[in-house]
Amino acid sequence: MKILLDTQAFLWLSSDDKQLSKKAIKVFLDEKNNFSLSLASIWEMSIKCSLGKLSINPSLERFVLDELQDNCIEQLPITFAHITKVQSLPFHHRDPFDRLLIAQALVENIPILSTDMMFNKYGVKRIW
Repeated sequence: MKILLDTQAFLWLSSDDKQLSKKAIKVFLDEKNNFSLSLASIWEMSIKCSLGKLSINPSLERFVLDELQDNCIEQLPITFAHITKVQSLPFHHRDPFDRLLIAQALVENIPILSTDMMFNKYGVKRIW
C-alpha cells in the first residue's frame, strides 16, 4: 500500500520517537508498504529550521536525502492538481502545509500516516 507521511510522523520515525504509536511503527516496518514524503513537508521543515523552531544536523538537505534513501521513501512532488484541490477544502484545518498534504492524499487517493485527527474531517484515511 502506498502511504503519505505527515511531516511530524516523518520526523518521529526518523528519530524513533516514543510518541509513535505501535500501529504506526508496525505499518512503517511492513515491507509491503511504500511511503512518500511530500515536498510540502520538506518545505515546512526548511521554514521551521530557518526560524529556529527545528534543529537538524548536519543539514536539512543531508538529513532528508539520507532518510529517504535509507528507508526507501519516495518524494511526492506538488502538482497543479494538488494545489487546486486545496481551494475546495473546507477550513477545518488552518495550517497551509497540512491542507496541502490533505489535498495530496485526496488527489492521489492514498492514506496518510499522521497523529492529526483533524485530517479525518476531510475524508482522508488516516493511519495512526
